Amino acid sequence: MPTISTTGQLPNIAKEMISVIRYTNEHKAVMAALVEKHMLAKGDDTAVFPKVGQVNVRILTEGEDMTDEQDLGLATISIQTNQIGGYIILTRRAQRRSNGGTSLPRVVARQFGDGEARLENTDILGLFAALNGGTDLGAAAREFTAANAMSIVAAAKTGTGGTNPFGEDLRIVHHPNAVLRLARDLSTIGSGQIRPLPAGFSADILENIWSGIRIGTVPVFETGDITRDAADDAVGAIFDKGALGVLKEAAPRTTTTYLPRRDADEIVFRREYIAFEIDDTKGAPVTFDALTPVTA
Repeated sequence: MPTISTTGQLPNIAKEMISVIRYTNEHKAVMAALVEKHMLAKGDDTAVFPKVGQVNVRILTEGEDMTDEQDLGLATISIQTNQIGGYIILTRRAQRRSNGGTSLPRVVARQFGDGEARLENTDILGLFAALNGGTDLGAAAREFTAANAMSIVAAAKTGTGGTNPFGEDLRIVHHPNAVLRLARDLSTIGSGQIRPLPAGFSADILENIWSGIRIGTVPVFETGDITRDAADDAVGAIFDKGALGVLKEAAPRTTTTYLPRRDADEIVFRREYIAFEIDDTKGAPVTFDALTPVTA
C-alpha cells in the first residue's frame, strides 16, 4: 500500500482495512462461533424468530370423532441491531515516518477489529446469567469437578424440571481457571493424549479455546473474557447452540477523511450487530469457583 498522500488514494486504504477487520473478527470473536449467527437482509430493520410449542397425540378408538384440539403454541421474538463504532486521527507526518506510511493504518484496522470482537464476545457472555429464567445449575464457591460437571450435563439432557431438555447440540463455556479444576479430575488431561475438536466446530476459530475435555458428548470450551467477582466466582453456561444468537447487519465499514487544517486522516469505524437470547429454555448459567491455581 502506498504512502497516504492524496485524498484520491483513501478509498483503497478503506478497502484494505475492511479486509483486515473481517479477518480479525473471524478469528477473535470465539463466542460467536458457539451460537447461532444471523444476517439481517438488505432493506429489513427487524429479524423475527418464531418458536412453536408441543402438541399431544393419543391412541384412538375406531371411528372416534376427536375433540381435543391442539394449540400450535406459536411465539415470536423481534430483534433489531445496535450500531457500534469508534474513530481515530492519524497525522500524515506520523504515517510518513512509520514504515513508509503503511503500518499505522493496519494497526488501526487491527485495533478496531479486536475491539469489535471483544465487545461481541463479552455481549454474548453477558447473556449467560439470564438463561433458564436465571436458575443457576452451579453455586458460588462450588468447584467445577467431574461430578458437578456430570450433574449439569444430566440436568441439561433431561431438563431442569424433568421435561424440556436443552437440546442435542450442547456445549459448556467457562473461565479457564474453572476448566483447569475440572481437568484435575480427568486422568488423560496432561498425560499427552490429544483430543480432537468435535465434528461440527471450526478448528480455525475454536482451537485455542477448546479444552480437550468432553463430558459425555458435551464439549467444554474456555474464555478469559468471563469475569470473576470479588470471591473469584465466575458465571459460565451450558447451552444448546440455538439458545443464543448474534444478528448482524451489512459489513463493517471504515470511512477515511482528510483534515487539511490538521494535516491528518480521520478514520471512522462502524458496524451494526446485537447479541441476543433466542430461547431461554435451551441453556442455563453455571457458577463455579475460578480461583487462580497455586503454582508453588
